[in-house]
Amino acid sequence: MEEEIKKIGKLFKAKREEKNLTLKEVENSTSIRMNYLEAIEEGRVDRFLSSIYALGFIRQYGAFLGMDIETMVRDHPAAFQFPAEKHDFAYGIGTLEIRGSVGGGVKWLPNLLWAFVLAIVVAFAWYLIKYFEIFK
Repeated sequence: MEEEIKKIGKLFKAKREEKNLTLKEVENSTSIRMNYLEAIEEGRVDRFLSSIYALGFIRQYGAFLGMDIETMVRDHPAAFQFPAEKHDFAYGIGTLEIRGSVGGGVKWLPNLLWAFVLAIVVAFAWYLIKYFEIFK
């Protein structure tokens, strides 16, 4: 498998050099960091956070270079079969929060309306007490 990945990496590097592109130019065009591009060209997929990232970056880099990734996957299946990863999830305080909800910034509005209604009720009660002279 490792030899297959290195072979794929050499294909990427040859294609990039054929197009007279530097790694910095590819980084600017694809938004893939240069260290990941180097890892792809060297066949070092262990440098990625996850095999999903490796596969996604390989596909994006190949598409940028105009390579037929589907054919490459068919011709070198071992290079694209990464070992299964075990993900540990730490459940704790704050892990069940909804992030980026649509109404996330408007949660203060109902509280403001209730405070306004309460202020009106208190003012009205104060007016009635003064008008009818209840506590004299």
